[in-house]
Amino acid sequence: MDYRIEKDSMGEIKVPADKLWGAQTQRSFENFKIGTEKIPAAMVTVFAYLKKAAALTNKELGVVDADRADAIVAACDEILAGKLDGNFPLAVWMTGSGTQFNMNVNEVVANRAKQILKAQGKELNVHPNDHVNHSQSSNDTFPTGLHMAGVLLIERRLFPAMDALYDALH
Repeated sequence: MDYRIEKDSMGEIKVPADKLWGAQTQRSFENFKIGTEKIPAAMVTVFAYLKKAAALTNKELGVVDADRADAIVAACDEILAGKLDGNFPLAVWMTGSGTQFNMNVNEVVANRAKQILKAQGKELNVHPNDHVNHSQSSNDTFPTGLHMAGVLLIERRLFPAMDALYDALH
């Protein structure tokens, strides 16, 4: 398997070259090999909506420049379209307030946004914390994401199942 070297405050770590996540995700992936349950796809979806909304708001407020914000939005749209599946490997069994998953999404979005900008001929760094996570906290995003996932699942699964039951009984 091919690897690239990512760096964070703890040093260097090998990350699979074909993945968009970074050092923090890799450390969580290696250190929390507990159970088989992964973060549900609904959480990935709602986090893409959260990161997209934050990027649009941060662009409007002028705290993240338009090039970076637009690339973040494009990366989030790719997540929503299912184009970046396979980049969210973390177990539900993690410590803290969902920070590891929040950073997984931040890293994937940042790395994909950099690729998008590079394809446009723009050599801009997109940082997972400074740009993608700007004005956010895991203590906010994870509880919000859980509520949003509940609404998403009610609308996409429960309501159609109730309609099917009604039709069957009718």
